[in-house]
Amino acid sequence: MKQFFFLFFLTAMISSAAMAQEKVLEPLKASQIRGINVFGKPVDNQTRCVHWHSELDIIAIKFKCCEKYYPCYSCHEEDADHEPRVWPKIEFDQKAILCGVCGTELSISDYMASNNTCPSCKSSFNPGCSKHYHLYFETNPKD
Repeated sequence: MKQFFFLFFLTAMISSAAMAQEKVLEPLKASQIRGINVFGKPVDNQTRCVHWHSELDIIAIKFKCCEKYYPCYSCHEEDADHEPRVWPKIEFDQKAILCGVCGTELSISDYMASNNTCPSCKSSFNPGCSKHYHLYFETNPKD
């Protein structure tokens, strides 16, 4: 009888260990920075997502079309039920950038002039994001 319980216990331990190794990390279902919801597919509470998750990917963008913050264009595309709209230049004074480290909301103008650094907490933003401005903000054709 002792051998049966030992084998049962051993089998349960091996099965449990195998299941733990197979566990796959999934995106967070909800993320909040200082009470502000970040939608899409964030993977942490600093706005990194399944698409962009380097050390510097710490901003979320409020989309003009729905007034919701998303970590990136792809998150919006996969999560929202509508087409995105870009922020017109006349509204670049609107707070539409969220620092994932400290929760500061920046206007688009302040973000573009930030030299890729949060003015509040001095965290570095990904300079490569400027290549995607046209997905979020009205730009000149040559931009």
